Amino acid sequence: QVQLVESGGGLVQAGGSLRLSCAASGSFLRITGMFWHRQGSGKQRELVAAITTGGSTVYTDSVKGRFTISRDNAKNTVYLQMNSLKPEDTAVYYCDADYVDPLSAMTRRSWGQGTQVTVSS
Repeated sequence: QVQLVESGGGLVQAGGSLRLSCAASGSFLRITGMFWHRQGSGKQRELVAAITTGGSTVYTDSVKGRFTISRDNAKNTVYLQMNSLKPEDTAVYYCDADYVDPLSAMTRRSWGQGTQVTVSS
């Protein structure tokens, strides 16, 4: 089982910045992909950004050029630097990660509890 704990959310004015962090702990052989999703009020959860162990990244179109995902493999931590925030970025942001289970050697996914990001206009 892997536990993911997010931090860094809060209230910010439009145009401002926030940095989210997510630390993984627990029992696993290794963590592979790490992701940030978000879910706005009344909306479906969407993938915001993803990063592989080697550092390859993907972003949803609406955040390209504004958000940067990064990770520290030694700390099993993923970050999301969010700049030029817009009111439409308001959502609960969830960290999730794929990990290799030490007992079964299967890849599983774990989710964090989420952190609220609110951007005021």
